[in-house]
Amino acid sequence: SNLSASCWSRLHPVNMFNSYNVKFHHRKALTSPYPGSHIERSQVPEDKVGWLTDWEDYNPVEYTAKSVLARPNWADPQINDEGFSPKFNERDGEVERKSLNGLYVVENGRPRNPVGRTGLTGRGLLGRWGPNHAADPVVTRWKRDGSGNKVAHPVSGKNILQFVAIKRRDCGEWAIPGGMVDPGEKITATLKREFEEEALNSLQKSPEEKAKLEKQLQKLFSQEHFVVYRGYVDDPRNTDNAWMETEAVNYHDETGETMDNLPLEAGDDAGVVKWVDISEKLELYASHSYFIKLVTEKQGAHWSEDPGSECHK
Repeated sequence: SNLSASCWSRLHPVNMFNSYNVKFHHRKALTSPYPGSHIERSQVPEDKVGWLTDWEDYNPVEYTAKSVLARPNWADPQINDEGFSPKFNERDGEVERKSLNGLYVVENGRPRNPVGRTGLTGRGLLGRWGPNHAADPVVTRWKRDGSGNKVAHPVSGKNILQFVAIKRRDCGEWAIPGGMVDPGEKITATLKREFEEEALNSLQKSPEEKAKLEKQLQKLFSQEHFVVYRGYVDDPRNTDNAWMETEAVNYHDETGETMDNLPLEAGDDAGVVKWVDISEKLELYASHSYFIKLVTEKQGAHWSEDPGSECHK
């Protein structure tokens, strides 16, 4: 019980979900105002986040964005709409309503956030009641000097890893170039598609250019990869009834030959895209810094100038 959240999850990186890390999970999911609005969440004290703590006076704000209520193809109807009877905790037609973290409670017809209270009910900006599934491709290479030699950090002595980062248009924060899993789509397809759209602007490419990119990426995305994390994400868009989950996967270009020849170009939801040196000083969107840290540990790369901050088995 003395293990910190980050050390515990290093031992169990694929499913970091237990009582030690409620604080980790519900930091950004408690922020106000809610993204893209002036809606203030009801304040949730740290000791009342968990549902097991009784709180009779809990009276969260109800909010679902107009863009969601307009019923785009990626959004569910409202719970009480006629003809809408979602099958929670299972695959519902083409929509995956199973959580990566196991069964969740459904109360009064609404799914309940498995980590705890957020001060907001409804769906906010999220389309699905319950889990909203995303995929985050962490594409990495070693930082190299002009002669092609790996660059080591002067303090830690470990080689510096770089990853492809995008600056999100919606909030201006740096992030992994990921996105939502389309209904019926396999995670492997989402990871590749989102990277192409966000970091290579594939939606604006000609068929010939796109075919060339596909050929170059095929080698990277078909090689052995590392599943960094699968599960709940501490995301500022989360509510009591809708939340983000992701599968983060590391595709590492050991020699740099594949990625060095790919023209990075921001597209879709990205404002800027570039290679970023990885260290603990990075401040990234949602839980992305945590995913990046797990990748550096797996690759034995530089993370911190303080050797005491790294976890040890």
